[in-house]
Amino acid sequence: MSPASPVGGLPGIDRKPFEDFIVHEARLLDERRFRDWMGLFADDGTYWVPAVPNQLSPFDQASLFYDDRDLMKTRVDRLEHPRIHVQTPPSRTAHLIGNVVVEEADEQKNEYLVGSTVIMVEYREDRQRVFAGRQHHRLRRDGAGFRIAQKRVDLINCDSAFEAMAVPI
Repeated sequence: MSPASPVGGLPGIDRKPFEDFIVHEARLLDERRFRDWMGLFADDGTYWVPAVPNQLSPFDQASLFYDDRDLMKTRVDRLEHPRIHVQTPPSRTAHLIGNVVVEEADEQKNEYLVGSTVIMVEYREDRQRVFAGRQHHRLRRDGAGFRIAQKRVDLINCDSAFEAMAVPI
C-alpha cells in the first residue's frame, strides 16, 4: 500500500468517528429502530440499493431500493404496521461492518465519502438469508456528528432474483 493511501483512507482524517457512526447505524437497523435510523439522514438524504452492478443512476432503471425522505417515511410506517404481510413475523437481522475507509473529503461542503463492507444476515420464518456487498455513505458534518446525505449499498448479487426485501440493509 502506498503512503498516499493509508489503511483508514485519506491522510490526516481520523477514521474512527466515521466508523462509529456507520456501526451505530447498523445497530439501529438490527434493533428495528427504523425511525431513529431515518433520523440519521439529512432532509435531502437518499438510500439507494442498485439492481445491477455498476449502476450509474437510480433514474435510468429500476433499483432494489431508492428512497428519498418521503419514501423512507412510507417504508418505516409500513414496517411498523402490525399486519404488514412481508414482516409477519418480523425479520431479525445482524449487520457486520468492516473495511471502513474515508475515500473522499470535501472540506468546503463538510462532506465525506466513506466506503465499507457490509454483511446482513436476516432470519425470518425459519429461513436465513445473507446479503453482502460494499456500501458508501456520503456523510455531511452536522455539529459534532454527521447526517447521511446518501447511502448506497452495492450488493454482490444485486442482479439475482430476490424474494421481497422489506428491511433496509
